Amino acid sequence: MTEPASLARPAVLLVLHDVAPCSWQFYRDFIAAVDALGPVPVTWLVVPDFHKRHALDRDPHLLNLLHQRLELGDELALHGYYHCDDAPAPRHPVDGFMRRLYTHEGEFYPLTRQQALARLDAGIDVFERYAWPLYGFVAPAWLMSDGTRQALAQRPLQYTSDLHALYRLPDFKRFAAPGLVWSARSSLRRGASWLVGRCHEWQWRQAPVIRLGLHPVDMQHALARTYWLTVLERLLDEGRQPLTKHDWLATQACWSPSSRCES
Repeated sequence: MTEPASLARPAVLLVLHDVAPCSWQFYRDFIAAVDALGPVPVTWLVVPDFHKRHALDRDPHLLNLLHQRLELGDELALHGYYHCDDAPAPRHPVDGFMRRLYTHEGEFYPLTRQQALARLDAGIDVFERYAWPLYGFVAPAWLMSDGTRQALAQRPLQYTSDLHALYRLPDFKRFAAPGLVWSARSSLRRGASWLVGRCHEWQWRQAPVIRLGLHPVDMQHALARTYWLTVLERLLDEGRQPLTKHDWLATQACWSPSSRCES
């Protein structure tokens, strides 16, 4: 098999988290503004049944939108199944911190291999039902148990990711891909996120790829909306090529599982 050539210019990946019937409308105006910039493919992280109350099957408008976005060249990735931590209460202090203070939405953080397989299979079934191509899985809050990692290696998915990198499946080869993300739930956090984001832009100016990880709450605040659109325009003006996560990975010389390269 011929290995794909490396990308000639650096890339920017626009990623929308938590796409579900209760949240996608927050992205509507932002996506319209992105579309006005020209062809910018987007990776949509889709939650099949957000918090067990917002099933994709019950929102024909969102289903139609996602079909349309695929036709435009966007990518849909599986983002958990419920996007909520419904496992029994944590007993270990570290688990308690991660599951109750850091986040309440680390769905795949406490799961065993069999539990993770069941939810992955349920999500894969949703994508198959709508004939959506599926390449990637992203755990809510980027948190995965060892059981989840074992389960991912057993399913026909091509990649997963955390905040700092993308990982080829099933061998979890790491591809550095720094990501900008905001914490937008208070004015103090939004101000800090703007400052940290600008610092990271400078720090990563030579990086071959930068991910922009947006959340629905970001779209509810003018400062965050303006920042995301501005940073996207700035990175495009600097010559970065906009790609989906799957398309960027396909440009990496060691992406093919059959290729030989250093770990």
